[in-house]
Amino acid sequence: MTDSLALLARGLWVALEPANLALCLLGALLGTLVGVLPGLGPVTTIALLLPLTFHLPAAGALIMLAGIYYGAQYGSSTTAILLRVPGEASGIVTAQEGHLLARAGRAGPALGVAALASLLAGILAALLLALLLRPLADLAVAFGPAETAALMLLGIAAAVALSPSPLLPAWGLAVFGALLGLVGTDVAGGRPRFTFGVPELADGIGFVPLVIGVFGVAELIRALERERGDLRAAPVRSPWPKLRDMADAAGPAARGSAIGSVVGLLPGASTLLAALAAQAAERGLFRRKGRWGEGEMAGVAAPEAANNAASQTAFAPLLALGLPTSAVMAVLAGAMFLQGIAPGPAAIRERPEVIFALIASMLVGNLMLVALNLPLVGLWASLLRLPMRLLAALVMVLCCLGVYASSGAVFDLWLMLGFAVLGWALLRLGLDPSPLVIGFVLAAPFEEAMRRALILGGEDWSVFVSQPVSAALLAMAILVTGAALWLRR
Repeated sequence: MTDSLALLARGLWVALEPANLALCLLGALLGTLVGVLPGLGPVTTIALLLPLTFHLPAAGALIMLAGIYYGAQYGSSTTAILLRVPGEASGIVTAQEGHLLARAGRAGPALGVAALASLLAGILAALLLALLLRPLADLAVAFGPAETAALMLLGIAAAVALSPSPLLPAWGLAVFGALLGLVGTDVAGGRPRFTFGVPELADGIGFVPLVIGVFGVAELIRALERERGDLRAAPVRSPWPKLRDMADAAGPAARGSAIGSVVGLLPGASTLLAALAAQAAERGLFRRKGRWGEGEMAGVAAPEAANNAASQTAFAPLLALGLPTSAVMAVLAGAMFLQGIAPGPAAIRERPEVIFALIASMLVGNLMLVALNLPLVGLWASLLRLPMRLLAALVMVLCCLGVYASSGAVFDLWLMLGFAVLGWALLRLGLDPSPLVIGFVLAAPFEEAMRRALILGGEDWSVFVSQPVSAALLAMAILVTGAALWLRR
């Protein structure tokens, strides 16, 4: 624990450097904006900014991108409370009670409670992340290639199980994403595979056009399809809650922080799952006699604390184990690779100043987000009146510029459009594209771990079940899949 706190203090000095503070503020501002505007999302925004990070130091780039992610959780509460149209999926839970408070003329206190609950959760989750990272990394170091491959398979199984899509299509998307990740030149044999004679595919499919197409452009098309004219936000007076509101929200915010911190550590978990769990705990255990269905402040504090805590502890599997557990973590893993940092225990051992600067920046970023969200509520509400078609045109231009800047190849623009059509089709069918992206990111490291395990095991496939840890992880993957199948039926 002492070593972790010392590393956190060292990382705080890096995070407080003027350039990193400016990047943290930029990420927090962009994240809030992304969360406020329905139809956009942190995945698209982070992917758009990947070309920009080529010219930034590793610590500053990761600080900015992480700020966009957890900043979007703050911004989402604004649209959820004022319009009942959450900018992020987890805002659906906040909207249930938050919008009722807004309709009763209490939008300001509800927004204030949401921001302060998120601040509490962010600070607690960042400290927990700093304390857990080294022990988790030490555990991961003890893993051999067979255990590493089994762990990645468990991560994919958990992501598929928690996807809202039916089980078989979700697994199909994960496998399809893995096949896309294997396109290019085989590292072991040096021969092209799955390129179909297209020379531009010799280096593989670019991560940026895939993510921007599947999430960014596809979401824009979908948002334009269901545009219903200009939105009208509820009026906002003072965003500062009264003492009674603070007293009502303190307990739910603390419990939501604890629940969200635990949920965020689970492979495949999401901020939506954390918010749902926190709200269920309040309604079923702690505040059963609250004003549920009439405007309950605990229904704002608990889910907002939970989703922000989960968004930060979700970094633990990525940083300590090299395991992205969501689409956003997959994009952030891609950003780390672009900076020459492989997520996992090696990064904590070799680049601790970068990793702990990222964690320390969450403490600073959460304070910035409160300062941005409370005074600027009126500005965010006015932005909500812009027609979606104007925002979509601007974002589409940025998508094309971002993809072209990442590689300088027109071919990647065609790839982006192709993946946009695929992503739009998946959304129309009600399928979540997250398993596809996670499968794409994990394909190469999973193949490498599996090859190393087979070489060390004399090409005997039983090596994956003869090792106790890998056998247990494979059994957990089967159990997770079986449980998901039973729950869906």
